[in-house]
Amino acid sequence: MSVPEQLHVTDNAEQSRFELTVDGRRGELLYQRQDGQIVLLHVGVPKEIDHRGIGGMLVSAAVDEAEREQLRIVPLCPFARHWLRANPGEAGRVVIDWP
Repeated sequence: MSVPEQLHVTDNAEQSRFELTVDGRRGELLYQRQDGQIVLLHVGVPKEIDHRGIGGMLVSAAVDEAEREQLRIVPLCPFARHWLRANPGEAGRVVIDWP
């Protein structure tokens, strides 16, 4: 099952997380902004909505934000690191400081 195209990721800057809600469940990417960087801390997707590409959509939204704001990405989250390595076209849009 795929995620309908009308869904979009929002940046809840007050809580330092990107969010995407599907079927009443929220997937999130926790982050910190510091010194010209956006540090990706943790991707969490409830099992009820897992395997729909939500984690990738969240990381892609962080890449979009980093590109807009000219921030470097520091992917501390294992999922984010894996996704960025598996998607070099997306990762290549920004500078990544690999841990």
